[in-house]
Amino acid sequence: MIKSQVKGIVDRCFAEGVQLGYWSAAAEGRYALEVPKREGQGDFSTNFALVAAGIDACTPRELADRFAGLLRNDPMLERVEIAGPGFINLFLDKSVWATVLEPIFEQGEGYGCSSMGNGRKVLVEFVSANPTGPLSVGHGRNAVLGDAIARILETCGYTVQREYYFNDAGRQMRVLGESTRARYLELLDLPNQFPEDGYQGDYIYDIAREMIASGRDCLQDADTAVFTQRAQQSIFADIDATLKRIGIEFDTYFNEHTLYEDGRVDAVIEDLRAKNLVYEQEGALWFKTTAFGQEQDRVIVKSSGEPTYRLPDIAYHRDKFHRGYDWMINVFGSDHIATVPDVLAGVQALGYDDKRITVILYQFVTLLRDGKQVKMSTRKATFVTVDELVDEVGADALRFFFLMRKPDNLIEFDLDLAKKQSQENPVYYVQYAHARLCSIARQASELGISGMTPQDAALNRLRENEEYALLKTLADYPRMVAGAATDLEPHRVIFYLMDLAARFHGFYNKHKVLGDDPELSRARLVLCGALQQVFHNGLQVLGISAPERM
Repeated sequence: MIKSQVKGIVDRCFAEGVQLGYWSAAAEGRYALEVPKREGQGDFSTNFALVAAGIDACTPRELADRFAGLLRNDPMLERVEIAGPGFINLFLDKSVWATVLEPIFEQGEGYGCSSMGNGRKVLVEFVSANPTGPLSVGHGRNAVLGDAIARILETCGYTVQREYYFNDAGRQMRVLGESTRARYLELLDLPNQFPEDGYQGDYIYDIAREMIASGRDCLQDADTAVFTQRAQQSIFADIDATLKRIGIEFDTYFNEHTLYEDGRVDAVIEDLRAKNLVYEQEGALWFKTTAFGQEQDRVIVKSSGEPTYRLPDIAYHRDKFHRGYDWMINVFGSDHIATVPDVLAGVQALGYDDKRITVILYQFVTLLRDGKQVKMSTRKATFVTVDELVDEVGADALRFFFLMRKPDNLIEFDLDLAKKQSQENPVYYVQYAHARLCSIARQASELGISGMTPQDAALNRLRENEEYALLKTLADYPRMVAGAATDLEPHRVIFYLMDLAARFHGFYNKHKVLGDDPELSRARLVLCGALQQVFHNGLQVLGISAPERM
């Protein structure tokens, strides 16, 4: 908001310089206005002189001097400095920063929201775990990352659909059924043979016990498909319950099997064949991915007649295009890195714009307890589930820790740290800032001071460096959210909240909000009210609670 005002000043001075003959109009729209990374370099900086000098064959410092002269006439600017080869640093009059408080109070939960998405239809596909067992911590990171991306895009005006893609057929499901049948027979003290690569988790026993308890103790001669179906239903119900525990619900579920039933997989083969992009070799069907920049072609149907996973994935993405999405976002584990180019090549081959697909690959999670790694395996009984993690650290800590790193960074999830009720714990640190602000508001109410708005206070009393730092950070919130949406980076919101919490705690430890000066107290209460709102908004966009007491 303030940045857009400053950009307006810079653009106006640029146009004025064109009229005065200081420079040509060719640099219009090419220069930038940025927030400097280092203290002392101004509130904003522009590279105008460097850009215009290259176009007009002038000296950057000469242009910077002229531009600075025009800028210094604006009352919003306290001073203008030229640095380095020609950067122009702008220092705002400190009273300007307090103007951010009014829109925060006016917009409330809408502060930080925007219409930049303009209603564009976005499909976010995430989790997509086959129903062969409870959600592991790796699935948990996928779930939280995908949901946070969806939330941020909704905040910025996109129309978002969350989709879960799964397959309830194939070898994995057959092994699941065989594992369940073996445990069922074992519990009935009947002869059984557990599959060599079967699923060994206790949840298989639980499913078998449920079948027996429900009166289905007469299925010893039943086909494996009966056990597969029952196991799938039970596991999917557990997956759904787990996701709801961490605040995630899907709009649609897409079953890979329907792509075969409806002939959409066969249609992909035929269309690629018609384009001379497939060929047979050694009994297998190959896709000419080398025609799309790959180093080698890929098998899409094995010599056994079984399709590789690339083929239904191509059919699935074609279906997404047919459903009319403007932007398709996939959240995958890093083990998909080799297959993504093949699927995008298939999308291109079928005549679709693969640039409308964004794939986010995330690294996996290492759990630490007492400084040691917790071993995990989906098939063995030693893996840690999302439910167990929620039981131990809570849904808020789980979401916060999963979003603290960029997707392509490994996460070392310190269970001991996540449970600490101290400021060492980053989620506690941020939530405590919100709770402390709520406590200040309650104390003020007890003193008969409530409902404070920017119009009720002398905001020019906010003169401390810590107050200016808070105001500048509050002003940056909408820009930060928009950037997180554009680049699909929810961790930016986490970083922002941690920075805001650090600045607030520093301010609180140094200055009294409710002091002996009523006018100053009212101004600081308004600042605290704005802080409370922005903490609430930021946590909400991540799906994390904003407690009023801790």
